[in-house]
Amino acid sequence: MPENTFNITVIGGGSGTFNVLYGLKTYHDDTTSEKKNLAAIIAMTDSGGTTWEIRDKFGVLPPGDLRRAVAALARDTGLVRELFEYKFKGETGAIGGNKIGNILMTALADITGSFEKGLDEMCKMFDVHGKVIPVTLEDVHLWVTMDDGTEVIWEKNIDVSEKNDFAVHNLDQNVRDAFLVWGDGTLNPRAHDAIVNSDLIVIGPGDFYTSVVPALLSKWVRKAFQASHGKVVYVANIMTKKWETTNYELPDFIDNVERYAGDVIDYVLVNSGNISDENIEKYKVEEGKKPVKLKEWMDFGNKSYKIIERDFVNESDVVRHDPQKLAAVLIDICRQWIK
Repeated sequence: MPENTFNITVIGGGSGTFNVLYGLKTYHDDTTSEKKNLAAIIAMTDSGGTTWEIRDKFGVLPPGDLRRAVAALARDTGLVRELFEYKFKGETGAIGGNKIGNILMTALADITGSFEKGLDEMCKMFDVHGKVIPVTLEDVHLWVTMDDGTEVIWEKNIDVSEKNDFAVHNLDQNVRDAFLVWGDGTLNPRAHDAIVNSDLIVIGPGDFYTSVVPALLSKWVRKAFQASHGKVVYVANIMTKKWETTNYELPDFIDNVERYAGDVIDYVLVNSGNISDENIEKYKVEEGKKPVKLKEWMDFGNKSYKIIERDFVNESDVVRHDPQKLAAVLIDICRQWIK
């Protein structure tokens, strides 16, 4: 059988994007032969913890989610991920308290004279099977408006409960609107080319307003989607998240992806796998989360996307998407076994 080649681009950030990339990189079955060209387009609004310190001190783009994508696509993901997450114990400050992956990326940006060139060199060093692309090369930040009109500046202030000068909001409500500030985050030309030339574009999963939506806010991202002939898949979160999507149901997630990306979705993947009662109660009590499910009362009107329910869940440590279960369905869409 002749070999097929699928160009697949994953958009977002954080552990959700890591799982999709790692699953696609490692997925294989013996029924067909194909090649996968993978690309990761990563949101550039991270401002939490030591990432804020390293951005402020060295003037680089946030390295954290790029680091995770590099690890996911590296030849030896396990070792690279362990190295990148390593911190020297007992040390503080932008360097001492930061993860090795962030420090290495910052050093390579300085050596090469360009953050993007430094990232490319890092990918070569760790034999990355695919492309890792910042969605924008501009130094932008996230600004959101909550349901009650409260404005919260910077991503790091969305998921916090303590009062400070930039974050005073009711934690039991949703984000109502999100946009970029200190620039319009013009779409990186590499990101544009990856979207336009993709056979499959995967949005999510991940923290909705701090990983997924920020990657869709860049100027010209809508035009890139419109110029692409690739199928667009939105992977719905398995759980809601307090401070961002506290009261969201499945249609709220889908509608807000289309609000920022345009009416581009062809498929929505939603978990139908069982989550234990123990974990449901634990997440409800400790983190204010609830499962995201397709329910009988939901009406999607005249929407053209197809909703695909599958068991995507993995409860081995935390409740998350299983990389192999997710990759199997995504590859089936590429093969047109799911239409």
